[in-house]
Amino acid sequence: MAVSLSHVSYSATFTSSASKTTVSGPSLSPHSIKVPTFLPLTVKPLNSSFTPHGARAITIAPHATSTPSSIPSDTSTTTFHGLCYVVGDNIDTDQIIPAEYLTLVPSNPDEYEKLGSYALIGLPSSYATRFIEPNETKTKYSIVIGGANFGCGSSREHAPVALGAAGAKAVVAESYARIFFRNSVATGEVYPLESEVRICEECRTGDVVTIELGESRLINHTTGKEYKLKPIGDAGPVIEAGGIFAYARKTGMIPSLS
Repeated sequence: MAVSLSHVSYSATFTSSASKTTVSGPSLSPHSIKVPTFLPLTVKPLNSSFTPHGARAITIAPHATSTPSSIPSDTSTTTFHGLCYVVGDNIDTDQIIPAEYLTLVPSNPDEYEKLGSYALIGLPSSYATRFIEPNETKTKYSIVIGGANFGCGSSREHAPVALGAAGAKAVVAESYARIFFRNSVATGEVYPLESEVRICEECRTGDVVTIELGESRLINHTTGKEYKLKPIGDAGPVIEAGGIFAYARKTGMIPSLS
């Protein structure tokens, strides 16, 4: 910025106790200072058709949706009928399948069957009736009834797999350890159903029972009593399909194996 100081005068006086000195000059006039003017800034609008160098147009296709025929049927008509096996509270995964059998690989058909033969073998001797008879690989009890906190302990997926491999279709308990419930849904081996009352105190091993998923109820034909179950909800179709990966393939979430 240019400032003109022509015809500028100034005057200053310096005073000290020893002497008085006066310096005189032209007086400063504020009207003599010239401040330059600036032109308004002009901004040119950006061309709407401008494309940055190297940019490419990208077309995003909508995610493919599943066709109704690819979605597994609901569980409203699914029923289980058979003998029940009754256990108490806090049945942990070591009792369902002891750690020494975790070397068995469920994806191997022979080892899958062998894994089932050890289901609930870790129960204490107070259970006089065994879930699987000696020298057998399958159980005659298709429904397990338990108390609170069923499946507590370690997070091993072998626990629900062992029950399913043994021939169990569902577990009905007052409550579950979260990891066992999740593994049951993920593997699709058994239905983890919750009761609204302590059915384990009113049923006995060997009672004939029916589970109706659509009605969310258990019928004990031996005693003639019926019990309300909590709905399985969105987990039902996943288990019905055979587990989380099978469900994802059937609904088009991931590619089919074929």
